[in-house]
Amino acid sequence: MAKKAQEPLRVGLFVGREWSWPPAFIEEVNRRQDGVVAEYVKIGGTMMDDPCPYRVIIDRISHEVPYYRSYLKNAVLQGVKVINDPFMWSADDKFFDASLATKLGVVSPKTLVLPNKDYVPGIIHDESLRNLKYPLDWNYLVEQIGGMPCVLKDAHGGGWKEVYIVYSIAELIWRYNQSGLRTMILQEYIQWDNYARCYCLGGSDVHVMKYKPGKDGQGHYHDDHDFPPELYDRLVRDSTTLCQAVGYDMNAVEFAIKDGVPYVIEYMNPAPDMDVNSLGRKNFDWMVTHMADMAVRLAKSNERTIDRYVWARLLKGKKSAGSSRGAK
Repeated sequence: MAKKAQEPLRVGLFVGREWSWPPAFIEEVNRRQDGVVAEYVKIGGTMMDDPCPYRVIIDRISHEVPYYRSYLKNAVLQGVKVINDPFMWSADDKFFDASLATKLGVVSPKTLVLPNKDYVPGIIHDESLRNLKYPLDWNYLVEQIGGMPCVLKDAHGGGWKEVYIVYSIAELIWRYNQSGLRTMILQEYIQWDNYARCYCLGGSDVHVMKYKPGKDGQGHYHDDHDFPPELYDRLVRDSTTLCQAVGYDMNAVEFAIKDGVPYVIEYMNPAPDMDVNSLGRKNFDWMVTHMADMAVRLAKSNERTIDRYVWARLLKGKKSAGSSRGAK
């Protein structure tokens, strides 16, 4: 009797409108014929504790589609390696990241988080907010982060949206008053003389790029960089330290470089830009091939996102007991 062919390991992909990287990645994985196939995930309603057919899922859009985030949390429960960890992504913010970087020995601009300007309906200011000081002492707050100019930005934002360099207290208050429900952070402004964006995959594979930031993500990537060896090594080391700390397997880390010192400006980029038109062909090709390398390696490994959490240990040896499916 002929031996039944082994089913390939499956890598699923959640994406939004991006058009260049997803098909290139899927083609790169599938052409290798290495026992791993990649495809777009298709779902439409998920039952509690549903098994997941994928060994690895790469998530590029759940921050904008909440149902996907719920599905991915269930996939973690089933032992899937999800890139990036949906629990950490849900909990992360730039104020925490600045504090964590400092504790890890990575240089970060001085950063403080501000009370929200507005609140959801039901919050009565003089009853619900008794723990808050009012009014804010703006002069004191600005002094804490080194004075003017300074940076005001969304603690949960991305793509350089809602990022403002402000030059006076009056401008800062005006920008803050437009922030609505967003949680904003105030940050020391680093007058940089060079800038780097480092793509870090699997917590260890780092691609260092010279980068010029632009408004609303319209920055410019260079094909080559001019960083001396010592600075290059530090960028790689700091990038891997930060990504390993937060557990992101796909991330971009940005550094403003002043007098040879890299200040980490941003490393909450769990769905970094992968468009060929912005990255350029050389950087894009690196992302396609190295993402494929990581996906194939993880699909064949025993790595699971669930193993980061205490509840994984509680589930060992247990069978699902609460489901009524099939019950008489």
